[in-house]
Amino acid sequence: MSATIGPAIAIEGLKKDYGSGRGVFGVSFAVERGEVFGFLGPNGAGKTVTMRNLMGFIRPDEGTVNINGLNCFSQRARIQEHLGYLPGEIACMDEMTGTAFLEFMVRMKKLRDRTRMEQLIEYFELDPARRIRKMSKGTKQKVGLVCAFMASPDIVLLDEPTSGLDPLMQSRFIDLVLEEKRRGTTILLSSHLFEEVERTCDRVAFIRGGKLAAVERMDDVRKSRKRMFVVTFADEAARDRYAAAHRDTGVSVQKQGTTSVETAVSGNLDAFVKDLAANEIVDLTVREQTLEELFMHLYGTFGDASNRRSGLKGGSHE
Repeated sequence: MSATIGPAIAIEGLKKDYGSGRGVFGVSFAVERGEVFGFLGPNGAGKTVTMRNLMGFIRPDEGTVNINGLNCFSQRARIQEHLGYLPGEIACMDEMTGTAFLEFMVRMKKLRDRTRMEQLIEYFELDPARRIRKMSKGTKQKVGLVCAFMASPDIVLLDEPTSGLDPLMQSRFIDLVLEEKRRGTTILLSSHLFEEVERTCDRVAFIRGGKLAAVERMDDVRKSRKRMFVVTFADEAARDRYAAAHRDTGVSVQKQGTTSVETAVSGNLDAFVKDLAANEIVDLTVREQTLEELFMHLYGTFGDASNRRSGLKGGSHE
């Protein structure tokens, strides 16, 4: 596909309504060339519907969906010649062996060189000799990943790419995405696994109920993450006094066990530490807020796409 000016992927005002609140409603975002873009949200939020529109499998009710300036529905055949895709639910020909299916895909993609395919088979420790119907979910996922990347496409769409993979293969997938990023590949990564998004993505979008809640740079998200402190007091009464004192202060204090609380703190820790000093503290542990916790906070904050440039950057308390 010849180079074009503008973003690799552009979605504007996408609406696909399946009734009863199912579908996507007014979704807009763009993915720049060479960017890894995370598309986050729980199951049923609209991630797969968006992916299927990008693949040209369904026609939008409203809005535009373009890849390299081409309409994803009317020009889907031309787009798919140069596109890598991993669906959320892999539908292979069950009676085929993995080897036969990969060879079928080689012919479909008109590949003359199988070197990259063979590298990926070895990289993911895939044994493609078995019939697909006898493969585990993880093995089928490996077949799908080989298909998505074996033609070295410039743009790749991945819908829940590590579903069914064990932790080692999840880590290898992350390394593969980082390698592809260095090569300049544009990747749209739909996921609900926040570690792979945190380690690979330049920007992330969060979708809920079919509407875009936020789009942020990963660097900004990292800066916005709070430290989560678990404070253990000498006794239950001391724990309860501390929790009661902060009930109306805007600081999130959640009771943990008999004598502990968990609280989120960002920015300067001086006031937090001085506040604790008035109590007898038995133990204090700290961790960073996960991306999942951060975006679940967004869940109750953002109602529609107009708010997506958001308060991830501001505020000192939950």
